[in-house]
Amino acid sequence: MDRRQTAGAGIALALLLVVGLVVVLTDDDGADDGAGACTGLAVSGWTADTATTDEFERYGNDAARTDDWTGGDGNHSVRLPDGRTLWLVSDPYLGQVQPPPNRQGQQHAWRDTSLGTPAWTRNAALVMSQDGRLERTLLGGAPGAPASLFPEPGAPVRQWRWPVHAVVEPRAPGSSEQVLRVLLWHRQEAQQPWIYGVPLATEVATFSLPDLRLEGIAQVDDQSRVADPADRLVYGAAAVSRGGWTYVWGGTDGRTPEQAERSSRAHLARVPAGRLADRSAWRFWDGERWGRDAARSEPVLGDGGRKGVGSAFSVVRRGDTWVLFTMDAGGPRGSGLTTVASYWACRPEGPWHGPDKAFTAPLPEDAAGGSGAAAYNPQAHPGVGSGDGLLLGYDVNWLDANADTVSAHVHRNVALYRPRFVRLHLDTVE
Repeated sequence: MDRRQTAGAGIALALLLVVGLVVVLTDDDGADDGAGACTGLAVSGWTADTATTDEFERYGNDAARTDDWTGGDGNHSVRLPDGRTLWLVSDPYLGQVQPPPNRQGQQHAWRDTSLGTPAWTRNAALVMSQDGRLERTLLGGAPGAPASLFPEPGAPVRQWRWPVHAVVEPRAPGSSEQVLRVLLWHRQEAQQPWIYGVPLATEVATFSLPDLRLEGIAQVDDQSRVADPADRLVYGAAAVSRGGWTYVWGGTDGRTPEQAERSSRAHLARVPAGRLADRSAWRFWDGERWGRDAARSEPVLGDGGRKGVGSAFSVVRRGDTWVLFTMDAGGPRGSGLTTVASYWACRPEGPWHGPDKAFTAPLPEDAAGGSGAAAYNPQAHPGVGSGDGLLLGYDVNWLDANADTVSAHVHRNVALYRPRFVRLHLDTVE
């Protein structure tokens, strides 16, 4: 994949269907997380969270450094024990952003491409202070030669890793020492129609705390032997820890941007606290019980039509209720990459009720009219910020089959490849 395709490849995160929550360990463990009856929840209103959106703009436009984040997607967050927040990002651009006007005379901050494609990496992380200020970008490589935080595996065919969700858990069951586990999607370059590569495996990286030192990466689910890449499952777009377990949701992958507008099926796994990086500890929901065989996993949401998940999705626990957010992509009445929808359930494996339309995602102001701009990858960020309601972010990118066209737009207006945020207000439903 040519480096000019980075911005286009960034939207791949939207086209992967995964998320997570984890819990159990015996092969036929019928235990639940104490869920019984719960209150149905749906979005009753929302407000733009300009403070968080503006903070990413401030940090991305700051020209004090040339080796930090100026735009990207993914944007999964995890709250650290000391109050900081770590943001995991995919395909970030680095370098400097120029103040407006751009070369077209438009009032947008922009990147200078006169010397070639601006520097970028496959992944990175942003450290946010307890008071909500982005402070630094975590990368790999050496000073003056930044590289991906999660190294790109050496192989005859280009491979890379995209970070998704993360959890803080004991280093081992019962341990008082905590570590950060980051779920990764291991991917490989491929021919059309797999313009974003094909999934190979789900991996888990371990970081020490509080110094955020990468200790190692372990594979927890190998999908490389599944013949058709369309049948391969990847896990980790969201993760929720509950009652001594971590629940992790997954799904099949998308080949093209158009597939983001179709309804897909979600799958579910769970792992005991302290064992997320232990392949032998993972159990998969087969429709009746938790089993060791990932190939026997059955979807917990998705009927191939109206009910299902689109692109990427996110899950949170609010009181006794699980709430899932996704782009409203399913069936002929789906609105594709414009509107966020929600589902609710009393148990992580469902049954899931919905979808309910949540809101139409606002896009950045753009001199080109925003006709090619799209929202995707809605991600909830509980505990981040101080505003009322639930913070939810989403990515923005320019959709076009031509990679050069995508790059031209996201460089002439850097806001077209950065996250935006809203505050959601949830109320009970019948």
